[in-house]
Amino acid sequence: MHVRSDTSPPREDHRLVFGLQLALGALGLIGAGAAVAAAASSVHHDARAAHDVVVLGAHFTYPAVNVAAVVLLLLAALGLTVLVTAALTGWRQLRAYRHFVAGMRLVGPLRGHPGVTIIEDATPQAFCAGFLRPRVYVSAGALELLSVDELGAVLLHEEHHRGTRDPLRLACARVLNQALFFLPALRPLSDRYSELAEQRADAAAIEGAAGAKAPLASALLAFEAGAPAGAAGISPERVDTLLGIAPRKRLPTTLIVASVAALSLLIVLVWRASAVASADATFNLPLLSSQPCMLVLALLPVLACVGSIAGRRVSRAAGASRQIAA
Repeated sequence: MHVRSDTSPPREDHRLVFGLQLALGALGLIGAGAAVAAAASSVHHDARAAHDVVVLGAHFTYPAVNVAAVVLLLLAALGLTVLVTAALTGWRQLRAYRHFVAGMRLVGPLRGHPGVTIIEDATPQAFCAGFLRPRVYVSAGALELLSVDELGAVLLHEEHHRGTRDPLRLACARVLNQALFFLPALRPLSDRYSELAEQRADAAAIEGAAGAKAPLASALLAFEAGAPAGAAGISPERVDTLLGIAPRKRLPTTLIVASVAALSLLIVLVWRASAVASADATFNLPLLSSQPCMLVLALLPVLACVGSIAGRRVSRAAGASRQIAA
């Protein structure tokens, strides 16, 4: 069997994969924002047009809407969910990174490599972390285990990740995956980009080592042998690429078409529904009483319960703090 010996990156363009993710994600976020904005503009303040119902002598109001407004409000609920999920996921990504960095025991920069930081960890590992200013980290266990050539190949691999800001790209992909859950192509594209990023970093490491594959291959085997039980190993496609075998995976064309169709349907529905949507309300929450005094009296027991629960939690937290301080 003939095996290619060149070290060129995979033929599939990683920029195309990442560009498709960004394009679908941007269109999805724009569609979500448009749905929220269109629904907000279709609701008008008109207390006379709002419906009124009497229950046990109390007057309640609810908006008067047509079918188009109902569709638009449902789309706005979806859009608001997307936007809130994107914001929360982005914040969680940033918070998780800060906690991760704060939990590392830093030793200092690696001699001869000011952009590489040594961490105190017996497990052999090396990784690139950071969004706007990523850094390369290598564990003390990796320094003890790897030879000079193996360490050089690993650092070239991670330096490529830092140069292309792969941590930031993968974080953006995770945000889009969770927020735009109704687009089936985003997750496969994210997985595909992750694979291509590793393959291109491997190719950069081999190129920096004058075409020698053995140092990187032996370093990967050492990392896999020292990895904790249950950790993901080297993907078969990555091994094939190191051996010079062309990857077999292709873009998820069917899922991309389905995602484009879903976005087109969303945009068309927002456009058509916003043109004829009509909603008249008092700007009170639906089914709330139009008599403010009665509403306040009804909320007093609820507010009292919430205050009591909050007071107990504060007291417990204060007691726990005193015990820790003691």
